[in-house]
Amino acid sequence: MGALDFLSDYFDISRPRKKRKAMQTVEIKVKMDCDGCERRVRNAVSHMKGAKSVEVNRKQSKVSVTGYVEPKKVLKRVQRTGKKAEFWPYVPYNLVAYPYAAQAYDKKAPSGYVRNVVQALPSPNAPDEKFTTLFSDENTNSCSVM
Repeated sequence: MGALDFLSDYFDISRPRKKRKAMQTVEIKVKMDCDGCERRVRNAVSHMKGAKSVEVNRKQSKVSVTGYVEPKKVLKRVQRTGKKAEFWPYVPYNLVAYPYAAQAYDKKAPSGYVRNVVQALPSPNAPDEKFTTLFSDENTNSCSVM
């Protein structure tokens, strides 16, 4: 009976299982002036449970953490180092329809990036967007004459 009791502990369905966090990449904007700031932020984040890799780009003021971590916990850990931190507010320039819209263009943004704001995205009901995508090469339902 000892072996069956041992196996029943592993297959017990009454006990809830812990959900595993999803693998994700968290990007945070942190102002870092020197090697000491960079080292302090890197050490704080790399010792987190679930963090697989940490990339620090001091020129862009960006920290990327990949692993089984929660974004809010990573942000709190970086803020505990004494640095002002926020989630990465920028998107690549080529993904935005209107990069020079109000509040989208930011002089402090790294090259090739603009701020992620609602005004920079096209409205789905805009007629000019519908006409430009209607006869696109990527549209498989477009006119066969093209």
